[in-house]
Amino acid sequence: MTVPSHPAQPRSVIVFGATGSVGSLAVQSLLDEGHAVTAFARRPERLGVQHARLRRIASDALDFESVSAAMPGHDAAIVTLGAGSALRSRIRSEGTLNVIRAMQVHGVPRLVVQSTLGAHESWGNLDFWWKRVMFGALLRPVHRDHELQEQLVRASGLDWTIVRPSAFVDGPATGAFRVGFAPVERNLKLRIARADVAEFLARQLCERAWSGRAVGIST
Repeated sequence: MTVPSHPAQPRSVIVFGATGSVGSLAVQSLLDEGHAVTAFARRPERLGVQHARLRRIASDALDFESVSAAMPGHDAAIVTLGAGSALRSRIRSEGTLNVIRAMQVHGVPRLVVQSTLGAHESWGNLDFWWKRVMFGALLRPVHRDHELQEQLVRASGLDWTIVRPSAFVDGPATGAFRVGFAPVERNLKLRIARADVAEFLARQLCERAWSGRAVGIST
């Protein structure tokens, strides 16, 4: 099918994974920018935000029928799905596939997906610790799921942007991070504030610079 191009200023966005550490901050950033937001999560009541432009849907991204039922009326979707300590979960790839299918069915054009630095060609940005210990051993299933997630997004035919943040740290947004560095760049601290990631995700709804591209962000 042909998916229409997204409006210049999307005003209604659905966030999948809205109660996660980045997703909840993304919801707040979107509301601050004036968007109407639907928070889709298994327990959206955990979202510590109250706002007239916020709607909550309690469901599971692994349930396609629920995802599809929630999709109509939105201009865009943001995916910040994660599995917490369940390292072998495939929520990122399988949940994102459900989001993609629902967007295709209902003609929702704009998709912004949080992945991870180190996926695909950005592997070269990582240091020894991340290559050999974290993604090489401890978090290997998580890394594989992100790579499958990205493959699905690229093949979707949607107007997509993949955001690849480095390791999360707490703290306020600073805006002091690097964007769109080459895969061979190694002079990185490999950390970024969750709040910075959330604000960057929210900005991608209306910014065109990274449409159809994967972009790394890190200090």
